[in-house]
Amino acid sequence: MGRVSQAQAQENRRRVVETASRLIREQGTQVSVADLMKAAGLTHGGFYKQFGSKEELVGEATAHAFAELARHHRDNLERYAGRREAAQSAAIDTYLSVEHRDSPADGCPAAGLVADVAREGAGEEARRVYTQGVGDFADFLATEDQDGITRLCTMLGALVLSRATKGSPLSEEILAAAREVLADEAGH
Repeated sequence: MGRVSQAQAQENRRRVVETASRLIREQGTQVSVADLMKAAGLTHGGFYKQFGSKEELVGEATAHAFAELARHHRDNLERYAGRREAAQSAAIDTYLSVEHRDSPADGCPAAGLVADVAREGAGEEARRVYTQGVGDFADFLATEDQDGITRLCTMLGALVLSRATKGSPLSEEILAAAREVLADEAGH
């Protein structure tokens, strides 16, 4: 079999990072390299041509996931013509939705990776990227009257608890309670 072109190698790397970004949010960093590569449609051996280690991939996948989140926040700001509080309100409603609860692979990396990063299973680069991403998310949520960190903690805690109790009435109650608290704080 011949060598792949540089362009194909870059495309393969992009595909692996995107696939890993989704899988680690859904399954955690314990997902195997073999499973990641299979999901990306590539061979296990191809991984080592692209990445020096699994930690390197997890760091890149974490950065990719937070870049998607930041892009979503920018899109919300554009959609609401720069009205920050309206964009924040829409983001909160989406975040605390049943759809987001049920789609961790496409969801918030702060929620999807919290346990792995806390246990240091993700590596130092992933921890650095995670910390920066959480700070950026809190900055997006901050208003003149409300602390973005408190809002983020409420949202993230509610989402994680809702995912853990999925299938019970409590799950949706948690999401609704958090939406209500955040709406009350915003004066809605």
